Amino acid sequence: MPGPLAGIKVVDVSQIVSGPLAVMVLADQGADVVKVEQPGYGEITRLGPFWRGGLSALFANVNRGKRSVVLDLTKDKGREILVRLVKDADVFVQNWRPGAAERLGLGYEDLCKVNPGLIYCSISGYGDSGPYSDRRVYDPIIQGITGHVAVQLNPDVPIPDLIRNVVVDKATSLTAAQAITAALFARERGAGGQHINVPMIDVSVFLFWPDGMMKHTFIGEAEREGPALYDVYRIWPTADGHLIYFAGSESEFHGLFRALGHPEWCDDPRFNLLGLSANPEAREELGAKIGDAIAKFPTKELVQRMAEEQVPVGPVNSIEDMLVDPQIVHNECVFEWEHPDAGKMRQARPAARFSNTPQQVGRMPPLHGEHTTEVLSELGFDHAAQAALREEGVIP
Repeated sequence: MPGPLAGIKVVDVSQIVSGPLAVMVLADQGADVVKVEQPGYGEITRLGPFWRGGLSALFANVNRGKRSVVLDLTKDKGREILVRLVKDADVFVQNWRPGAAERLGLGYEDLCKVNPGLIYCSISGYGDSGPYSDRRVYDPIIQGITGHVAVQLNPDVPIPDLIRNVVVDKATSLTAAQAITAALFARERGAGGQHINVPMIDVSVFLFWPDGMMKHTFIGEAEREGPALYDVYRIWPTADGHLIYFAGSESEFHGLFRALGHPEWCDDPRFNLLGLSANPEAREELGAKIGDAIAKFPTKELVQRMAEEQVPVGPVNSIEDMLVDPQIVHNECVFEWEHPDAGKMRQARPAARFSNTPQQVGRMPPLHGEHTTEVLSELGFDHAAQAALREEGVIP
């Protein structure tokens, strides 16, 4: 059975992660995606590390399910072909710097003239106006500006640190994918095409806000104060590794105490939730006791003991351990396939499970320009016309 976006056509000119991953979500859900790349090496992530058989790991992980077409958009005929692609498309996605699309004649106002029903999505670092709008930007810069780095403080080593993956890029991808599907739904109800702007800085603030801004939500003093989540999150050393637990209720605290072999703590009034919230010294004392107790157990044993006591807990897996974690294996989060050029690969399966329109991982990540001839033929360019375009350097 086809996926929920079967029949939707997408033209993707975006690069790196924020745009490509958003479009891969649409491809996994059944959309027909044409990825337009520049001549030469294509988009920059194709040159990334962990490369084999014409694919880099990062490119493959955000571009599966797409067809790759190479067009020189600096040439008039290249742009004309792109416009022909867009004419019959439902969605166009770009993450060029603000103003670049307009200078090429490929802005929203240009393309909606040939396709009034087009959903046009622009992803940028800071938005299309404002004091930072002309700056180049990457994920860690946004993390620093929007507060994420400020709260990455291990109590034992209180030095701010980055979230060491492109969390804002990926959140931007999911935001853009959801906004595109919402716009498609609105179009079905008569709203027509529209332009969606998704600035990474806005996404990052929105993502950070619910828990990261607990101390700064109420303007003025709150009636009751206490630690924010980032104050209490921590990793606990065990006898042979590390684990993470989180106790958010009285019953979970009591389960933790029993799992650690100290049921007597359950009856200590200093260590109930009211006592801990009112007494910083008690919180510090209990934290030291818990740390000492956890350090005496092997990770696997203590995770089992806590789980039996209904305490939310998990080990700090290595990457290798993550791949064989029993729940990850059970959920089939990771799958493997064989690429004809790049060989055996593994990737993450789409997370959403649809009961009636299941997502199907379709095409493998495309090689550079792999589908240029195929797509141009669909647009009506015969062999002679494609040869002429090749002679002019519009296509490779």
